[in-house]
Amino acid sequence: MIDRRVRPNRHLLAACIAALCSDLAHAQANPELPEVVVTAQRTSSVESKTPVAMSVVSGDRLATAGLDSPALLGERLPNVRLDNSYDGLRITMRGVTSADTTDKGDPSAAFMMDGIYIARPQNQNLAFYDIDRVEVLRGPQGTLYGRNTTAGAVNVITNAPTQQLEGMVAIEGGNHHTRKGSAMVNVPVSPALAIRAAAAFNRHDSFLANAQGTPHTLGQDRDDWSARLSARLAFSNTASLLLRLDHSTVRDNVDVFVPDTNFYRGIETGTPVWRGADRNTQLTNAFVPPNTVPEQGHGRKTTSGVGAELTWDLGPVSLYWLGSHRQFANDFLTNYYYRAVPTFAIGVHQGFEGDYRQDSHELRVATKAGGPLTAQAGVYWFRERSNTLYTFRDLEPLGLPPYYVFPTGPTEARSKAVFGQASYAVLPWLRATLGARWTEDDKTRVGSTNFQQGPVFNPATDLKLLNAAALTTHKTTWRAGIDADVAPNTMAYLTVSTGYKAGGFNDGCLAGSRQLGIECPAPVAVSAQTLFYQPETLKSVEAGVKTRFWDKRASLNLAVFDYDYKNLQLSGVAMVMGAPRYVTRNAGKASVRGLEADGAVNVLPGGRLTYALTLLDAHYDEYVPDGVHSWAGRKLDRAPSHTVTLGYEHRFGLGQAELTAGANVRRSASYVIGVPTQQLEYRVPSYTTSDAHVRYQRDGAPWSVLARVRNIENKVRPLTVDSFGMSVPSEPRVFEVRGEYRF
Repeated sequence: MIDRRVRPNRHLLAACIAALCSDLAHAQANPELPEVVVTAQRTSSVESKTPVAMSVVSGDRLATAGLDSPALLGERLPNVRLDNSYDGLRITMRGVTSADTTDKGDPSAAFMMDGIYIARPQNQNLAFYDIDRVEVLRGPQGTLYGRNTTAGAVNVITNAPTQQLEGMVAIEGGNHHTRKGSAMVNVPVSPALAIRAAAAFNRHDSFLANAQGTPHTLGQDRDDWSARLSARLAFSNTASLLLRLDHSTVRDNVDVFVPDTNFYRGIETGTPVWRGADRNTQLTNAFVPPNTVPEQGHGRKTTSGVGAELTWDLGPVSLYWLGSHRQFANDFLTNYYYRAVPTFAIGVHQGFEGDYRQDSHELRVATKAGGPLTAQAGVYWFRERSNTLYTFRDLEPLGLPPYYVFPTGPTEARSKAVFGQASYAVLPWLRATLGARWTEDDKTRVGSTNFQQGPVFNPATDLKLLNAAALTTHKTTWRAGIDADVAPNTMAYLTVSTGYKAGGFNDGCLAGSRQLGIECPAPVAVSAQTLFYQPETLKSVEAGVKTRFWDKRASLNLAVFDYDYKNLQLSGVAMVMGAPRYVTRNAGKASVRGLEADGAVNVLPGGRLTYALTLLDAHYDEYVPDGVHSWAGRKLDRAPSHTVTLGYEHRFGLGQAELTAGANVRRSASYVIGVPTQQLEYRVPSYTTSDAHVRYQRDGAPWSVLARVRNIENKVRPLTVDSFGMSVPSEPRVFEVRGEYRF
C-alpha cells in the first residue's frame, strides 16, 4: 500500500522554524507600548500612572476606524454606550443613563469639547475632525469636572495650533452614497503666534426604507459640515492664550425610528418577545397611520461657539482660566409612531423650534509637579438659557384638540461651584488624595400647555395650563483615595467618591401660583411631589491596577467597582391631568457592581493585539414606577452582564511600501431596554459586531489609501425604545474608502 500521507518537506520545515525563531528574536526587540499623556485629573500625566478607570482613543485611531461621531465610538469602549437617538445622544456608563433630553433635563454623564461642558444632547453628536484624542472617564468625576458626571465624562480634545507648518486633505466615499471630506492647515505665523484651521463635511443617504405609501425619504441620513479656527498666542515665556471658534450646520431628517414591532411581537401582552426578523424588515417603516398622512420630515441644527483658555505660570503655581460662549438652534418636523393603547397606534406630527445659549467660566490654580504635594483649586460658573416650542398635531383620537402645544421660555439653569483636590506622597511609592466640590444648581422655567384649535392660540376658543417651577439644590461631593507603586511598572489604587446630579421639575404648577398672566387654580394644579424630582446621588468604591509587563510590551488595566445609587432619575411619558406629559421620577435605589479589564500586547514585530472584558451587575433595589408593580431586582438599561472585545492590527512591509491591516470584534451579552411608565422591558439578544480595515502607503509618500467596513455581520438591533413604541435601529453594514494627503 502506498502511504499517501503528506510528509513535510525538510527544507520548508527548516525555513519555517528559522522564520519562527527570527520572529521570536525580533519579538524580544519589539518596541514598548507607547505612553499616552492624558489630562483626566486636569493636569498632564501618563495614562498608566493615572488612578482613574478610563479609555483613550487617539485621533489617528478615530480616522482609521471611521469613527467620525460620538455615536460610533461606544462599541470600542468597555462598559460605555453612546447611542444617537432621535432626541439626542444617549450616554450610558456602567448601566447608568439619562433619557430626559428636554430643556429642563440633565444627563448622568457629561459631554465636553476641550473641557467645555455641552449641555444639550441634541448638540453632542457633533462631527469628529482634527481630533487629538477622546478621553472617556468611567465613574463619578464630580470633584474636578463638576455637574452631571455621576456616571462619568467624555472629553473630546481637538488639536491645538503648533509651531509646525503642516496640512491635510482627505476624501471618502462608500455605500449608502457616502461622501466625506476634511481638511486642515496649521501655520506658525511667528514664534509667538500659530493658527490652525480645520473643516469637514459628511453626507450619506438614509439607512431606512419607506413602505408607508408616500414618496418621502426617512431619517438615519447625514448632511453636515463643520469648521474650526484656533489660534495660540504666547504673551511671554510664562503666559499664553488659546482661542477656538467653531461652527457646525446639520441638515438631516429626524424620522430616524421605526415601530418597535419591527423587532418584537407580543407587546400588547406586556411581554415583548424578539421576532428575529430579517434586516430589511427591521429597517423598513411600514406603519400607515389611520388618522393622518405622514409629511416629509426634516431637521435643521446650527451651533457655534467661542472658547478661550489662558495659561499663566506664576512661579510656584500656575493659573488657568477656561471660558466659553455657545449658541445652538434646533428646528425639526417629525412623524411619530404613537401607540395610544397596547393594540392601537396613531400618527402624530411633531414640530419643534428651540434656541439655546450657554456660558461657562472656570478659574483654577494648580501647583507644579516635583514636590510631595500637588494641589489644585478653583471656582466654576455656568448658565444656560433656552426658549422652545413643541407642537403636536393629530392627537384627536386621544380626545385632545387638533393642536397640543408647549411654548416654554425662558428656561434657565445656573450652576456655581468651588472645588479643590490635593495629593500627597506619604512615602516615595505611596500617595493619598483628597478632594471636594460644593455645587449649587438653580433652575427656573415658565411656559404653558396649550389646547388649541389652530396653529395660533385663540383666547376665545383655546385653553392654557401653566407650567412654572423653580428649584435650587446643592450638594458637596468628595473623593478620597490612595495609589501606590507596588512594582516598577505597576500601580494600584483605591478610591471612594460621591456623585450628584441636580433635581428638577416636570410640567405643571403649584396651586395659587401665577406666571405669564396665567393662574394656577387648585383643580388644575399638581402636588409638589409630582412637580419636583430630587437630586440623583451616588457613592462609589473602586479599586484598580494598571500594569505594564513583558518588558513594557504588554499592558493590563483592571478595575472593580461597587455603586450605591439613590434617587436615580428615570423619564418617560405618563398621563397627567388627562393628557400625555414627559415626566421624570426618582427610582428609589439601584446597585451597580462590576469588573473591567483591558489592555494591549505587542505580540510580534509590527503587530498589536488589544482586548477588553467587562462583567456587570446593574439592577434596581427599590423602584415602583406606577405605585403598584415593583421593579426591584430588574436590570438597569443597556447593562449586559458581560462583553468581550478583541482587536488586532499588523503592519506588513511590501518592498517600498507598507500595508496595515486590522480587525476588531465585540461580543455582547443580552441586555434590556426598559420603559417603566408602560411596564415594558425589551430584551436585546446577545450579538457580535466586527469591523476591519486595510491601509496602503508608500515609504515617504505624503498620500495613503484606506478601505474599511463596519458591522461586517450586517445585523441591526434597537438602540432606544421610547414610551410611544418608537425604536431607533443601529447602523447596517457600511463600506468606505478614504484617500488622504498630508504635507
